[in-house]
Amino acid sequence: MSTVAFSLILFGVLLNAAAQLLLKAGTNAIGHFSFSLENALPVGLKLAFEPHIFGGLCCYVVSVVVWIMALSRVPVSIAYPMLSIGYIVNAFAAHWLFGEAVTAQKLLGIGFIIVGVYLVARS
Repeated sequence: MSTVAFSLILFGVLLNAAAQLLLKAGTNAIGHFSFSLENALPVGLKLAFEPHIFGGLCCYVVSVVVWIMALSRVPVSIAYPMLSIGYIVNAFAAHWLFGEAVTAQKLLGIGFIIVGVYLVARS
């Protein structure tokens, strides 16, 4: 895999991870909500105008473009497993930003992901 191809994959993964973190920050700002027919419009408007949600959606849009560029250079059987890197990024970022727990079980899972991504990247 070329440096450009790997960079595109990594950038796409990081954008996707950023989108998830921004969406979480947005839902934290809004608070718990439930959709029903009566509150669909007010909740929808809150979501539409929450800056973190908007930023997360923008990251998704850019990540799709970057991902398409990556897929034009790398087989999907190699590129797709690389999305797992996002789990690693999000676990540590969520711990740092939101105080979410990084347990021993999560660390073991992250270790398996790292080994798997390494094996796929070398194939």
